[in-house]
Amino acid sequence: MIRLRLDLFAESLGMGTSAVVLMPQEAAGIGMTGADAAGADGQGAAAGVPVLYLLHGLSDDCTIWERRTSIERYATEHGIAVVMPEVRRSFYSDEATGEKYWTWISEELPALLARTFRISTAREDTFVAGLSMGGFGAMKLALHHPDRFAAAATLSGALDVTTLDLSWAGTLGARVWGEQGPAGTDDDLFALLRAADPTALPALWLDCGTEDGLLESNERFIALAEERGADLTSRLRPGDHTWEFWDEGIQDVLAWLPIRR
Repeated sequence: MIRLRLDLFAESLGMGTSAVVLMPQEAAGIGMTGADAAGADGQGAAAGVPVLYLLHGLSDDCTIWERRTSIERYATEHGIAVVMPEVRRSFYSDEATGEKYWTWISEELPALLARTFRISTAREDTFVAGLSMGGFGAMKLALHHPDRFAAAATLSGALDVTTLDLSWAGTLGARVWGEQGPAGTDDDLFALLRAADPTALPALWLDCGTEDGLLESNERFIALAEERGADLTSRLRPGDHTWEFWDEGIQDVLAWLPIRR
């Protein structure tokens, strides 16, 4: 893989921010064979490579997936690009009294990457996944922009922010959603799922540990997705809110993604 650390100015944020990008490299190294899925449609490298937007959790940053898992090695085996952006503690939202991280993550960043890297912009080549707060972000992107993503995965996702206890986080909730809170807003995933056309949604994957404090909201999301007829693959397995759980989970997500070869 080719690893790039991006330090750049985001117009939607009005400040500098960072991201890590992994690009496939069809080259062999000791103990590793590279793969490159570009040109799966016969157009060669110009067609662009499939891409996974991989989102971090509340306490983390754009480097965390690399520091806690072997995501570079896993992605190499699948020939897929991985984009790991930084959104601080924003819940992937345009904050009520902060920065416009939803605009950054959903609009400005994908457009910038399309101009800069050989990443495919086709729906069938575009995927998103994340853990905890990032699992919420992945489902939010999938529900708001089903025309852009072929698949979306949540690992131990904080899926119901309307009932999430953020009292321990001081003024975080007020900064992100203001005094009115997230219920009924563009961050209410359950309302979005109820209103969505299930036939238009991407394939969804949900993974959560049975000892995880977020289990109940994940169970309710599964029930609603099944009621609505969404294409959801779910599993509730032994585990807690830990990197051991997510390291295993992201490997399974990559194997599940419909990556064109």
